[in-house]
Amino acid sequence: MEHIYLDYNATAPLRPEAKAAMLAVMGPPGNPSSVHQQGQAARAIVETAREHVAKLTDADPASVIFTSGGTEANWQALHGYPDRTIITTPVEHMAVLSAAPDALLVDVDADGLISCDHLEHLLKTYKDMALVSVMTANNETGVIQPLDQVIALAHEYGAMVHSDAVQSCGKGARNGFIGFEASGVDLLTISAHKMGGATGIGALLVRDGVKMPPLIAGGGQESRRRGGTENLTGIAGFGAAAITIMENMTDMSDHFDQLARWHKWLEDEISNAAPDAVIFGQGVNRLANTSAIAMPGRRAETQVMQFDLAGIAVSAGAACSSGKVANSHVLEAMKAGDLAHQTIRVSSGWDSKQSDFERFVEIWLQVYQNQV
Repeated sequence: MEHIYLDYNATAPLRPEAKAAMLAVMGPPGNPSSVHQQGQAARAIVETAREHVAKLTDADPASVIFTSGGTEANWQALHGYPDRTIITTPVEHMAVLSAAPDALLVDVDADGLISCDHLEHLLKTYKDMALVSVMTANNETGVIQPLDQVIALAHEYGAMVHSDAVQSCGKGARNGFIGFEASGVDLLTISAHKMGGATGIGALLVRDGVKMPPLIAGGGQESRRRGGTENLTGIAGFGAAAITIMENMTDMSDHFDQLARWHKWLEDEISNAAPDAVIFGQGVNRLANTSAIAMPGRRAETQVMQFDLAGIAVSAGAACSSGKVANSHVLEAMKAGDLAHQTIRVSSGWDSKQSDFERFVEIWLQVYQNQV
């Protein structure tokens, strides 16, 4: 059976360039903090990767703090300023919501877009004392937030701004990522495994002049902003993935344009055959690689199992933990009702092909018509 992978928003396949870079550093020993030749060779690998990640994100290399992933980066950003009131949205990734359980939540509309009017109301109340955290693009629906408006509004009222850009970084400007320096954002979270690097490695970008205390203290690594010996293997892969994207930006942009066309075709085919199906975020700016599709009357986890049996990997709009299934908090915040537990996510990426979409539609229609 051919296996088709359409779950890139969960993790992207490891790019060959990243794998090669990781294998190359697995043999020779070397701690980047050591002064001998092996240690300095390891340090050079870390700093080269830092430069590559900075180039991809339009940042100064000194802004890049390597972490164990997006979750740690989010926690560091949100725990670094205890005197500030955190303002965020109910559609953020749980890595943000769990890091700030007492945060003030800004209203969102039926597409999951932030209400800038409500945000301004909260900013007036907490003038000069707020930290606003708004994701660049949603991991479940692909909906892109108006981050430029959020940043301008927040800075007008003396607030700092953090954005979780895990789903948009490495996907180009059309997918909401406008670059660290150009955006004006103060803190930015990115993750390697969403762009073809390894799991277990990410970064927090910190604007020059913004103080960032360590979440994890230790030996003073990462300019005393993140303790612990650097994950040399993961960092090497991260840097390789980043520079591969940069060196192939034109081809990558063309590929994402093609992904957008394939996703539109997929959505049109489903809408024409199943008028009661719901596709979230159709009328707003979305990631080119993401479709969140509700099949009324069929639970998401059942759909995922049926697709898996057909050799297609997709995700549910629900989160599973310890055998318990909960509705998507994102769709619940969007007031999706029963559709919150009837929605699956289809997400594509750098190695996706047109035939993947054709096969997905074929199986979706069979599931819809109770043929499988």
